[in-house]
Amino acid sequence: MRASQINHVLDFLRQAINEASKWWWRFFDWVAVVEWRRLFLTWFVVLMCFGVLNTPQPAVWYIFISFAVKVLAGGKRKAELVARDATLQANVATLERRLMEAQMAALQAQVEPHFLFNTLALIGQLIETDAREAARVHAHLIDYLRSTLPQMRARDGGTLGKQVELSRAYLAIMQARMKERLGIKFEVPLFLHSAPFPPMMLQTLIENSIKHGLEPKIEGGTVTVRAQVVGSTLQVEVCDDGVGIDPHADDGVGLANIRERLQLLYGAQAELAIATPPGGGACATIRLPYKMMMEDA
Repeated sequence: MRASQINHVLDFLRQAINEASKWWWRFFDWVAVVEWRRLFLTWFVVLMCFGVLNTPQPAVWYIFISFAVKVLAGGKRKAELVARDATLQANVATLERRLMEAQMAALQAQVEPHFLFNTLALIGQLIETDAREAARVHAHLIDYLRSTLPQMRARDGGTLGKQVELSRAYLAIMQARMKERLGIKFEVPLFLHSAPFPPMMLQTLIENSIKHGLEPKIEGGTVTVRAQVVGSTLQVEVCDDGVGIDPHADDGVGLANIRERLQLLYGAQAELAIATPPGGGACATIRLPYKMMMEDA
């Protein structure tokens, strides 16, 4: 026999052994985790099949081997398989969490920077016309940045109180720009200030309300921020009496950002709803699980 033929036979045997080994370990793992009653059922089926063929020996060997595997090594192998599955699930959960954090960071990076540039331009104008007002806006900008930057970098979320504080600083600057055209109302109970609430969402709703609702309106209007607990849901609203919304328009970057972040953080437990109040204007509402009832009781 030639060397090439010998190598061909050896390769064939090697592949056959590898395939047999795979099937053996699959059988071994199956026997380790299968319930006894299902194993008994397979014994009965195998006995019936080979009994019809008048060759009971394979059935006897199958029963003997599977019984031995189940009794001698089944418990240990089952524990190993359970531990392996738990490790795989833990690794998947870690990867999913890291993916969510990366997506959250990318979404938060989309916060519109025009506000900062417009504020700096406003300060530059006020320096020449009203130095005292320029100093006041400058102080509000510092307060705003002190609140904003740590929250955008935070990994452990934020509280509603922090978001209200940030929004007050933002609205103070916007009020310096819009003067009497911008009114502000906050109706947020103190006990809700410690409630967990994702960073930057409240300000995004306020920005959207001013940009699309109040700035296009000649006489301006009022932004109202409300928060309440309805059942087990925290409901935070930003309403205005501006020009209203187009119900057929698509979400802009800011609203799409909020929807994606809510989906990443809470899944189907949270939502962003946009509505038109009977008196006109627009109202954006974030609903998410309220987890502080025990602490507040």
